[in-house]
Amino acid sequence: MIPAAHRGSRSIRILLLSLRWVFLLFGILAIAYCISVFLISHTFQAVERPQFDNGPPAPSLPAQNSRPLHPVLFAPGSPIGEIVIPRLAMKDVIIQGVSAGDLRIAVGHIPGTAFPWDNGNVVLSAHRNTFFLPLRRIRTGDLISLRTRAGIFSYRVKFTQIVKPTDVAVLNSRGYPTLTLTTCYPFDYIGSAPLRFIVVAARVSPQNPRA
Repeated sequence: MIPAAHRGSRSIRILLLSLRWVFLLFGILAIAYCISVFLISHTFQAVERPQFDNGPPAPSLPAQNSRPLHPVLFAPGSPIGEIVIPRLAMKDVIIQGVSAGDLRIAVGHIPGTAFPWDNGNVVLSAHRNTFFLPLRRIRTGDLISLRTRAGIFSYRVKFTQIVKPTDVAVLNSRGYPTLTLTTCYPFDYIGSAPLRFIVVAARVSPQNPRA
């Protein structure tokens, strides 16, 4: 007859062995998920980027009342353009929408905010640990370009700030053509970050390239 203590010890060993295999399986699934997300994102960027990289150059600023690409053409997930920040070696496709699926594959344009060819506030969002990770090194004065089929629109960083997630004032028009980038903060925070990192840039005009 097997002593009760021995049976208990054997049960614990079996339980620990089972847990080890369960954790191993979860680890493999997590790694597989991360790899699949990376591959999907990388493939999307590789396929969509050339249409903006190789498009014919256009005037930096269209006519004031020009609407070369009407917003209704941009269904959720549709490519709008490409954001380029030379000093950060950053170049990523922008799509319409900021759903979880959108932000897994690209930088998202927040619906309801201006488009680059408008005179309002263009607001873009992305995850701090993927597309907007380079923003931790952004500086005042950095040049940002938005390449679209309507032209290339350039902006210069005026300032950065840290706000609460409830501060929706960052979406408002500032009275002049602007670009606002938003991501979670701190950049190295583990879990759901409690704050938002904001970059505000003013559109550069041909008459005042240092604006």
